[in-house]
Amino acid sequence: MAPFDFGQKVDPALFDRLIEKDYEVNASDYVQKGWEMFREHIGEFIGFTLVIFAASAVSSKMGVFGSLLFSALAAPLYAGYSVAAFRLVSGQPLQFSDFFKGFNYFLPLFLAGLASGILVAVGMALLLVPGIYLAVGYMLTTFLVIDHRMEFWQAMETSRKIVTKNWFAFFVLAIVLFLVNLLGALALGVGLLVTAPVTACAAAIAYKEIVGLHSAEW
Repeated sequence: MAPFDFGQKVDPALFDRLIEKDYEVNASDYVQKGWEMFREHIGEFIGFTLVIFAASAVSSKMGVFGSLLFSALAAPLYAGYSVAAFRLVSGQPLQFSDFFKGFNYFLPLFLAGLASGILVAVGMALLLVPGIYLAVGYMLTTFLVIDHRMEFWQAMETSRKIVTKNWFAFFVLAIVLFLVNLLGALALGVGLLVTAPVTACAAAIAYKEIVGLHSAEW
């Protein structure tokens, strides 16, 4: 997929089973598998996390322009964890360059990040609850864009519909991932070198376990 392609419309019938029927969400299992994935490829994951930290540090020195720049790059950068996790969970080899393949989906990821950020912010302003609902509801958006080459709005809505079927379980998963990263941040921030990739991998594994992988190339 070219970086500035909008993505494609996907047959919604592919997700009818998940939307109509129930499914299980096992937060502890996803975190455990995310830890194992990280441990087996610790050098690659820490190296890429340092790249993200460096990009954030450099952009912070550039004022408003730097903040806007990093905001535009953040979604495809963090999507690199998902690409790596998908490759590993499907038994494919991992090269460091694979972490940057999130940029192959730059436009739909950027638009999804922008649109979801605005909607969540508006929801937070409206008595908080709608914002929390949407923030959790959009948890699968990045994975749908990467796995199905889906355009951003359909990815957001498909994620919301799937998550809504078992929203509270996804809320628990989001809280668990947040707490793991909070522990990493409390460890003088250095712990994030571990917890950021572990939680990112855990979320990708959750997608694979619940939705299933559609593509074989990311």
